[in-house]
Amino acid sequence: MTSFNRSTSRRLKKLTQIPSVWEGDRRPLSSPNQYSDSEEKGECILWVDYSQGVVRGMDVVASDIGPEAIVRTLMQAMEHPHSPARPARPQRIVVKDREIQFYLRGVLQDLDIAIDYAPELPLIDELFRGFADILDSQTPDLPPQYAQILREKAFAIWQAAPWEFLEEQQILSIEINKWDVGTLYASVMGMLGMEYGILFYRSEESLKQFRAAVLTDEESTEHLEEAFLKQDCLFLTFESTDETDEDEDEENDLADLPLSEIDPTFGNIHPLEGLRSVLYEEEALVIFVAIESLSRFIRDHRRHLHEDIFPTLSRRYRISLPQSEESTKSVPVTVSTMPQLAAELEEMAGFDVDDEESENLDSPNFQSLQDDLIPEDSFLSLGVVSWEMLEYLRKGVSYHPAGEIKQVGDGLPVILIQTSRPKAKTVIERIEAIGGLRAICFNPGADPFDGDRYDLGLLQTQNGELFLFGEFLDEDPIHVEARKKWNQRCKNTKGYCGLIIAKGLTGASRGNPQLRDMMALFEARSLSPKDLGIGTLQLMPQLKFE
Repeated sequence: MTSFNRSTSRRLKKLTQIPSVWEGDRRPLSSPNQYSDSEEKGECILWVDYSQGVVRGMDVVASDIGPEAIVRTLMQAMEHPHSPARPARPQRIVVKDREIQFYLRGVLQDLDIAIDYAPELPLIDELFRGFADILDSQTPDLPPQYAQILREKAFAIWQAAPWEFLEEQQILSIEINKWDVGTLYASVMGMLGMEYGILFYRSEESLKQFRAAVLTDEESTEHLEEAFLKQDCLFLTFESTDETDEDEDEENDLADLPLSEIDPTFGNIHPLEGLRSVLYEEEALVIFVAIESLSRFIRDHRRHLHEDIFPTLSRRYRISLPQSEESTKSVPVTVSTMPQLAAELEEMAGFDVDDEESENLDSPNFQSLQDDLIPEDSFLSLGVVSWEMLEYLRKGVSYHPAGEIKQVGDGLPVILIQTSRPKAKTVIERIEAIGGLRAICFNPGADPFDGDRYDLGLLQTQNGELFLFGEFLDEDPIHVEARKKWNQRCKNTKGYCGLIIAKGLTGASRGNPQLRDMMALFEARSLSPKDLGIGTLQLMPQLKFE
């Protein structure tokens, strides 16, 4: 058994011993009538002075914390009690748990405090009854009869992942005509890999007003918050269940987490109510019908919704209601795409502005190369994939073979490009759309203005286009060494190499993507500058004129 240090015992014995009886206990914080799991609430430790009728110490701890916690709270009650009590130690302590009694007798044996047992603790019992009344009066986040089915429907939406092909401005109308709700306008969040969820606006006007306010005051935090609270919508959002490190959660992409670590949250926003993370019965039924009909629509039209042009689609469903006091057993719902509204919102955001209308900037570029394939903030490395790992990749990711590769040396030389999941998806789709990858090569480049010479990393697609993926100074010793290894490995494989596109740039695997982060493998041939035949490329200013 852990006991006090001698110095601690001496310090506690110096406290004035008052002729008081203290009660102490440890109990679950939630009442038995609560809908939530009491283990999630933790346990409350209380130490009260029964003689004076005051709380001297209180703490909330996790249910699996050992008996040391009750001693820590007791020390606070003695040395740093809640006001108006003063530091002191009691003559007698009473508890209603035999195990706690025996534990305290062992720990406090040098403090001259009597430790007794009593089946009832009047003052503490009264305090916990008050806590239970407060908890029982709280409104649960979801009506208990709908909580489980709403979570199930939310997880179905998460797995359907509509944000992979629907942008926020591509609105879907959900016509319900019940519970004083006519049509909801669903906006899907998540394509940018930031916040995932669905906003169900109660009016088209509210949706437009919010978009206009955001575009007008995008640099003003106060105005953005005001615009946010003026929305009129129901919402479903997804968060990480791990709240221990909020900063880290913000950096990680939720889409990279397992389903067990995803938590759906429902709520309501209204100009007169503000934000409320609680749904009442009618609201729960509305959002149930909206989510179920949206899930069916996505299931039925997934292929069409993946198209580059937002299609005109409409489908009618009859949604059976979960068990409720409603006399109606099912509700007819019509879900439709809104291409005209999407175009209007895109115009508001300026998505259709031509390049000639954009700001005129003097931006240097290597002549005859395209540099818009690989995102600027990507992590890039030259490396090798073992032959064993290569087999896993070929089976587990989007795979594009280049021929029969001779397995010589330590593995296949690869260029690894790591970016965010949405950007990685865009890169893969662009390469696939132009026939795939033909070759990877390094070609000399020069800056005639400052005399710097570069080793340019190039990707050649099947249609012959060249894309710049990296600019490396010739004098960089790290790159020089990496290029030597690259050349030797390519020689071993008779010119075969590969390009790996990975996600997870802002997550824990940044700079070291794991197998689960790798999304595509393009096998290709390695070309020398002589094979490419374009000579030394010059860095030239790219001027734009009106």
